[in-house]
Parts: sequence; C-alpha cells; structure tokens
Amino acid sequence: MKSRLLGGVAAVVLALIGAVLVFSYAANADARAMADLQPTDVLVVRKAIPAGTAVEKISDSVALEKRPAGSVPSGTLSTLDGLTGTVAAADLVPGEALVGQRLVDPKTLQTPGSIPIPKGLQEVTFALEPQRMIGGTISAGSTVGIFASFDKDALEKHPGEESTQRVFHKVLVTRLQRADPATEPAQGSQALPTGTMLVTVAVNDQAASKIVFTAEFGHIWLTNEPKDAKEDNPPKPVRITEVYP
Repeated sequence: MKSRLLGGVAAVVLALIGAVLVFSYAANADARAMADLQPTDVLVVRKAIPAGTAVEKISDSVALEKRPAGSVPSGTLSTLDGLTGTVAAADLVPGEALVGQRLVDPKTLQTPGSIPIPKGLQEVTFALEPQRMIGGTISAGSTVGIFASFDKDALEKHPGEESTQRVFHKVLVTRLQRADPATEPAQGSQALPTGTMLVTVAVNDQAASKIVFTAEFGHIWLTNEPKDAKEDNPPKPVRITEVYP
C-alpha cells in the first residue's frame, strides 16, 4: 500500500516537472528562434515618406526594430548619422526597411539639363525653331524675354493688322530639349542647331495661359534677357506702320 502511494506521488511530481519544462520551452521558443536567426537593429518606416523629403525631416517617421538578419536587405540602415543633405529618392511606405540607396543627393533627382522650378510657379513647354530662340544658345537657368506676334486681330483698334509685343520680362528657362542633335561643325566653324527645340519656362498660371494661346494661334520669339537688362515699361505693341522710324 505504501509503495503504491509513493509511486503515485512520484508520478504526480514527474508530471508537474514535465509541464513546467514544456511551458518554459514554449515561452522561450520565440527568443531562441530569433537568437538562431541573428537579430539585427534596422530602421523601419512607420509613416509614409514622400519622395524628395530631406533626411533631416524623416527621423520622426522611422524607428529601430529588431529583425532577423536573413530578412534584412543589403544596405539597410540602423542610423541616419552621416546622411545630412540627402533626400528620399522615392516614396517610402510604412513597414519597409530603410535602405541606404533610397537616400540620395537631391541633384540626382533633377533631369539632366534642367533646374528646379521656383516655389509657387508652374512649367509650360512650347516648340520653337532655333532662330526664334537666340540660335538655340540659351540653356536651363537662362532668363529670356517672350514676344508674341499675331497675323491679325490682336489689336482692337487695328483689326486685320499684324502686330508684335513683348509680353513677359526675364522669364526663367528650366529645361531645353533638342529634337535633333546638332551636326558636326566644319573645322574652324561653329555647329548650328537644327530641328525643333522644346523650351520649358517657369511662370504663373496667367502667364502660362498667354504663352499657350500664342503658341496655338500666333508666334513666339525669345530674346536673351539677363537679370541686369533694362526694361521699357509699359510694353507697346508694334505694327507695320511703326517699324520704320
């Protein structure tokens, strides 16, 4: 009888010990699994970050997390130190690990041969032949005068007459594209641009409307107008009777 009692007690003790071991094993399973996968600290995007956002402004949108080394992309960051002056190269979405290649010099985001559009303005593009744009010698960053010419009906008091007028001063050129490359120049001479050229300028919405209208129904000419060029105001339309002195 006594041996049976002792045997029963021993069985209960062994069962309790087994239950404790199983619970302990299960409780530490995640920790053991993570340890086996070599956890590493990585910066993870918590809030959406638009492309072009400066690195100085994204610290509140990312946070450190531990992730298995095998699941971390090459180049993943654990700190933003040393990245001052860079910007997000693309939209960054919540949940993605922050990779160093996603933070770049802002200059690399600009189209070659272009400059950033000033804040508050918009861009409009029109096509011109080289002779209408100072022989194609302007470039991104140049400032130009824009002249509009119409065959008739531009002037209420002189319907049916052709007229030309300078409509805008010192407009910023943000991009210039050649439809056809310049031909190779002869020795000792300068190559002449050929074909249509696309000019993009930065203006407000009202100016853009006038430029589009002129490109549709009239003709546009540009002058090279640096910032120190003198301006004659107010603008005066020119008719054929005013061309000759």
